[in-house]
Amino acid sequence: MARYTGPKGRINRRLGMMVYESNGALKALEKRKNPPGMHTRGRRPSNYGLGLREKQKIKHYYGVSEKQLRRYFDIAKHSKGNTGDNLLLLCERRLDNVVRRVGLTKTRPQSRQGVAHGHFHVNGARVDIASFQVRPGDVITVRVNEKLRNYYRGNLANSNTEGLEWAGFDGDTMTITVQSQPSATDVSLPVDCNMVVEFMSR
Repeated sequence: MARYTGPKGRINRRLGMMVYESNGALKALEKRKNPPGMHTRGRRPSNYGLGLREKQKIKHYYGVSEKQLRRYFDIAKHSKGNTGDNLLLLCERRLDNVVRRVGLTKTRPQSRQGVAHGHFHVNGARVDIASFQVRPGDVITVRVNEKLRNYYRGNLANSNTEGLEWAGFDGDTMTITVQSQPSATDVSLPVDCNMVVEFMSR
């Protein structure tokens, strides 16, 4: 799942939302709103099917594998607060997600690739793990390389993202400063958390 290479337009159609942001995937969803496959129109999904769909939204949107999602769920379950909110906040704090949310990349797969290639430093140290969990006080910078910085500046100029409430971004120095922990209102994915928790608790 973390390296899903299949047709992204089919996933957008199956889940009924813009999970993948590439141009082809967006056009596929605009062209055909119904789920892919035969005998899908007018078919009412079961409770199991609804729970599975909500879980699949998280996996595809954040690009996490089943094993990673289960690990996040175990952490969320043993943390204080709402389990569903905790699960999504762990996903929101991933380094690749933060890079995408501030507008340095056009898609999450693109931000994940950038992190894997060592384009970003956290607190001055090279980090190439997309699932790295950022914390308040962390400073994320684009590696000092003029070609790289110009590339990300180009993405930023064409971005329509609104930025993050819990992390500041300086476009001149290409620096992201994590100011606080994200809250449930900062989650960018519309998903039924309670349904996901119920499904994963089976």
